[in-house]
Amino acid sequence: MFASEGKPSAALLALALSTHLSISTLLLLLPVLMLLVTSPVSQLASPQIFRGDVRTACKYACQFATYWLVLFGAASIMVGGEWRWVRETWGASLTLPDLTPNPGLWWYFFTEMFDHFRPFFLMVFSVHLVIYALPICIKFQHDALYASFLLVGVLGIFKAYLTLADPGLFLSMFVLFPEVYPSQHDVETKSAVNVDACTPVDLRHPIVTTLVHTHAALLLPLFHALWVTEGRGNANFYYAASLVMGVAGGMGVVDACFAGLRIAFGDIAEGERDKWAVVQE
Repeated sequence: MFASEGKPSAALLALALSTHLSISTLLLLLPVLMLLVTSPVSQLASPQIFRGDVRTACKYACQFATYWLVLFGAASIMVGGEWRWVRETWGASLTLPDLTPNPGLWWYFFTEMFDHFRPFFLMVFSVHLVIYALPICIKFQHDALYASFLLVGVLGIFKAYLTLADPGLFLSMFVLFPEVYPSQHDVETKSAVNVDACTPVDLRHPIVTTLVHTHAALLLPLFHALWVTEGRGNANFYYAASLVMGVAGGMGVVDACFAGLRIAFGDIAEGERDKWAVVQE
């Protein structure tokens, strides 16, 4: 929010605080820096090469590092000048010592894994979360806010200790981009001028994605109650619901990515839609 309002100090301080609460939030640093040196106005319909000032972005990166180090020092002082708290907080997201069931995808996988393979797959899972940042920022360099939106969706799927608030934040951010779906006013306007009022949204499979999210929202509390409260199920029940939730989150991110690319085509006549496709070069 602060980055969209052109308030770099507040935005970087808020991001530094968020990073101290959850180290995976560091993935948002690059799109936030891009947003601070460009306009928050949506450019999805007119993609352009990134024109921000790289020197200013580097200055903001140094400012973020300063805020982060100050908060790090303050946290160390509050715990008696020791650094052991780092292993118990940030290190937990990398080493996964607590395998308490949660809506994420990590806990069951590492519960069933032999200890011999654990370091390798911890590295794989951690790197897999990081590799999305650069490609998304490059592809949506013309709209850094939309890149941040997509990375929030990625965090809502692959975060180590996931909560329902993570995918919930991603879904709630859809309202920031009304251009990817037609409003009621647009439909009424098209009806008034005899234009097809049933023009589909730019999202590729919105109904299916919504139904899968609804399905996951119903399964998670049901299977949790059956397993933990009633004792009539097992871990496979709850993890199956977690997998459905992960699939739903993936479908949401893919739909949002497709919509962000599709909107650049503009309005396409009904008979011409099948002749166009969004592809990655």
